[in-house]
Amino acid sequence: MKIIVIGGGAWGTAVAISASRTHQAQHVVSLWVRDAAQSAILQQHRENQRYLPGVNLPGDLQISTEALPECLAALHKQDLVIVASPMAALRGLLVQLRDCPAAVAWLCKGFEAGIGTAPGLMGHEIQAQVAPGLRAGVLSGPSFAQEVALGQPTALVAASVHADVREALVVAFHSPTLRVYANDDVVGVEVGGAVKNVLAIATGLCDGLQLGLNARAALITRGLAEMTRLGVALGAKPETFMGLSGLGDLVLTATGDLSRNRRVGMAMAQGKTLQQAIDALGHVAEGVYSARTVVQRAHSLGVNMPIAQGVVDLLDGHLQPAQAVAALMAREPTAEGG
Repeated sequence: MKIIVIGGGAWGTAVAISASRTHQAQHVVSLWVRDAAQSAILQQHRENQRYLPGVNLPGDLQISTEALPECLAALHKQDLVIVASPMAALRGLLVQLRDCPAAVAWLCKGFEAGIGTAPGLMGHEIQAQVAPGLRAGVLSGPSFAQEVALGQPTALVAASVHADVREALVVAFHSPTLRVYANDDVVGVEVGGAVKNVLAIATGLCDGLQLGLNARAALITRGLAEMTRLGVALGAKPETFMGLSGLGDLVLTATGDLSRNRRVGMAMAQGKTLQQAIDALGHVAEGVYSARTVVQRAHSLGVNMPIAQGVVDLLDGHLQPAQAVAALMAREPTAEGG
């Protein structure tokens, strides 16, 4: 299989490394990097020193040196195109890929920023707008790029309404260290990937305030309920949220020390401003940009998401960390299903 990964950040590089290691499938894998200087460094040192220092690139992983238009013009030679961009860049790339004959899948999780009063969209909604003819899907699930790049055991979900896209993703990435499960519930998989980032900020806040493991467990559990309510209202299957892209990704992102979104919550609990927390990361924390849209979409559907709302109030400066927690604890008693 011929595979190209567009985007040389941590996750794009890790996925390209993983596909290159699946030797039994004899894949030919290329990694396209936007920055020409970074591309030259990758070729010279065979290491992504900026995003995955210390992880060697496989010898047969090709680094694309073409400009993106020329690279995209040759996509008829590929079997699978992986878009490894931040959510903010997905729309533009899908516009350029709208006539791509190959299967396409994106890795980003979240909502794009809204325009005016219109809320932002998830990946499958963007694709339906700008590239409805694509055979496309999403690769998601509980995964830190560093661990995937190191070949540590991981399980992911290949979600698409197209069976051949799901199969292409399984063939491309399933290996002794990476299990890939197929799923046709794209809505559920993307809602899980988007909302867990917002909930991880809340859990980081909880941990940063040293509120204890009881509080963390409560936030994760009630957060899962919020995620499920929103997903079902958007047309997802409830059982998807008990799987890898729901509960699995939420637990990882809310508790793992490598979670950027969790680190934002922890930093704000320690008195840093939102901007200071973001600057300290050096990477994108999608939950910061998705939180408002999550709450907007929930309100438009009549879905109650108090934890997500608390995160928005914190990010917007309407509440201090301790006040956000107090507001959640002061809510009126309700049945667990509410």
